[in-house]
This record gives sequence, C-alpha cells and structure tokens, in this order.
Amino acid sequence: MPTDTDIFESLRQELRRGTLILAVLAQLRVERYGYSLRQALAEVGLEIDEGALYPMLRRLEGQGLLTSEWREEEKRKKRFYRLSTEGEAVLERLAAEWRAINDTLQNLI
Repeated sequence: MPTDTDIFESLRQELRRGTLILAVLAQLRVERYGYSLRQALAEVGLEIDEGALYPMLRRLEGQGLLTSEWREEEKRKKRFYRLSTEGEAVLERLAAEWRAINDTLQNLI
C-alpha cells in the first residue's frame, strides 16, 4: 500500500507535468538550446531533468508547436528550439486557461 509520501510525490509529479509544458513554451518565445532552457527554468525555480526535457521538446516539435535547427556554437553542435507560429497561438490559449484555473483555485484554497 502506498504511503502518504508516495501519494504526494505521485500527485506532485502529475501537477508539475502540465505546468512544465506551459513554462517550456513560455521560455521558448526566445530561441534556446536544451541546456540553456534548463538553466533559464532553474533560474526561476523550475528544475527539470534532462530525461524529461528532451522527450518533451521532441514531442512538442512533433505536434508542430516548436521549430528547431542544428547549429554550431562554441565549437559544439547544438539544437536550438523556438516556438512556431502555431506554438505561439497555443501558448496564448494555454496561458489564458492557466490564469482562469489559477483564479478559481485561489478562491478554493
């Protein structure tokens, strides 16, 4: 039987998944490569593991929300990501949804 800690951790991870997608989309209004995206998120208090970030980036690109391009920088090949036009529209809608949910939760909690 799961402990309270196990249940909490599972629910916390579930809650973070959706918010991390929103945060990643928001950060990619500006072109970034994976490591710089992780750093930018960490600077605002959102740590994300590489094992979660890179599959998420590939999935979001596959959905047409991101574009990417390989370039050499500092003598290393890096894949740079940025929101696509469709990604910008989806981010705007998701951000509005987030604000509405947040306002409702503020009244409930």
